[in-house]
Amino acid sequence: MTFELLRDDGSLTVRTRGVDLFRYVHRPVMDPFEAPKPYLHPVRTLAGDVVTGYRPHDHRWHKGIQFTASWLSGQNFWGGGTYLRGRGYVDLPNLGTMRSLAVSAGTDRDRALITEDLAWHTMAGERWIDERRTLTARDVEDDSWTLEFTTALTNVHDTALVFGSPGTQGRELAGYSGLFWRGPRDFTGGEVIGPAMGGKGDRLAFVGRHDEVDRASTLLFLDDPDAPGRWFVRSEPIPAVNPSLAFDEEVPLTPGDTLARRYRIVVAAGAWTPQRLSWHVMEHPW
Repeated sequence: MTFELLRDDGSLTVRTRGVDLFRYVHRPVMDPFEAPKPYLHPVRTLAGDVVTGYRPHDHRWHKGIQFTASWLSGQNFWGGGTYLRGRGYVDLPNLGTMRSLAVSAGTDRDRALITEDLAWHTMAGERWIDERRTLTARDVEDDSWTLEFTTALTNVHDTALVFGSPGTQGRELAGYSGLFWRGPRDFTGGEVIGPAMGGKGDRLAFVGRHDEVDRASTLLFLDDPDAPGRWFVRSEPIPAVNPSLAFDEEVPLTPGDTLARRYRIVVAAGAWTPQRLSWHVMEHPW
């Protein structure tokens, strides 16, 4: 088993067994209202089925798998309107941009590794966060492969910053922030195995069925074992999963300090049972 890396202007594609597992767009071109940032799409199972959605009409800023912040000391790196306590969603001149500074990538027999340095800039042009992130494709088996995502966020601003979400601003059960997966439209109404909205737990799985082909796919999400939070998850009206960075409690970051998180997403062909999910986690400990 070998990995391949295909390089294009502004993107990297990881391939194995003749399947493009994912395309990572590190220099996106998008409307400022969508808060430009890197993303993964399409993401595929080893059967070739796409398990991410891109720029859906209901939330144009949702793009596959992204890491971002819906609230950072009043700035919005998520896209769209900003939720304000007592006012609801308001379009504000506070939409930030994540700029890719440097990307390196390599492969061996066991994995493909992408390392990236980014700078988070506010709409006013201030540089608030420096980020080092890694994406690793590994553990390719008969019907699944694993994406590991790590991030280290350093406050380079001259004052303390606070990560939050609409949930910390008063909107009940809307604590989305951090690593976010938007599923394809045909996954709407899929099965969630694990915690309900706002619940706690080390893992959560989403099983969806594809249009046009008689197949299902499963995504297994593992939260950071060192800093577990709460889950933002929906099957209706949209398929979405997010091990939230700040579901209902703000996370402060003082100048010079670094906030680190790590996650896993197992992308599997077929509808995995709870027993199969548990077996996989036991066979692949952190």
